[in-house]
Amino acid sequence: MKSGVLIIHKAAGMTSHDVVSVVRRLFSTKKVGHTGTLDPNATGVLPVLVGNAVKAADLLPDEKKVYLATLRFGASYDTEDVWGEKTGESAARTDRAAFEAACRAMEGASLQIPPMISAVKIGGKKLYEYARAGIAVERKGRPVFVYGITLLSFSPEEAVLRVVCSRGTYIRTLLCDLCKKCGVEGAMSALVREESGGFALADSVSLEELERLDPAAREARLIPTERLFSALPAVELPPFYDKLIANGLAVLQKKMKISLSTGARVRLYRNGAFFALGEGVETAEGAALKKIKDFPSDPMN
Repeated sequence: MKSGVLIIHKAAGMTSHDVVSVVRRLFSTKKVGHTGTLDPNATGVLPVLVGNAVKAADLLPDEKKVYLATLRFGASYDTEDVWGEKTGESAARTDRAAFEAACRAMEGASLQIPPMISAVKIGGKKLYEYARAGIAVERKGRPVFVYGITLLSFSPEEAVLRVVCSRGTYIRTLLCDLCKKCGVEGAMSALVREESGGFALADSVSLEELERLDPAAREARLIPTERLFSALPAVELPPFYDKLIANGLAVLQKKMKISLSTGARVRLYRNGAFFALGEGVETAEGAALKKIKDFPSDPMN
């Protein structure tokens, strides 16, 4: 069976791990993972790595994510969404102009404090595990970037926004921060991830649809692993240098007539086929190219 990327349209009520468990069963392999947790009550794009593609999990470029989010005004919750315990309530409301100004202020780089109900690890445990035990943990802000917030609709009771942001951004925290800027209570009431890792809803398949397919048709839904790195430049290796790099050696860039900065990554190809990721490194002889991860196309175990 081939390796690759499966774009799942996650339904509400499932955890990301639930999705992984179903895909493991359908593809008869334990080598399955996902590229970023989607909250149980959220829906939308969840890229799932199957077979040798799981090796890409810690190498993915920081591509933009796009969310369609609904914010309900009037009450706050411990989970920062309407499915938690209510912690505050207020009749105070903001107007559209003030809310749009708050949206503009949230764009760009910032440090975001992750919510207690999240999979962020501190001291070897996930924050939601501390929360379930009633333990509050001090959290440091993590760098995030909001490329843009578009206000699609607004009323005194609810706002619908499209958010384009970096990986690791918590939308429910972003919405709560917007409320704080406006001096009102509020929480996320719906979330759809429309794009992730360069994949959109149009690329996705539901688990129900996947269940109905025969094994060959399921396999046909796999997208080649190299699509995960489509933003990176491609380098076709000549046969001689291909063997050296495949064996883990660093080859001087000037010999291959390429120029990469230290740490810059590229897709490596042999005979037109993707087989590994490479990275620019500095050696005593000068700038070189070295393989950092293989992506063999052999069948899954």
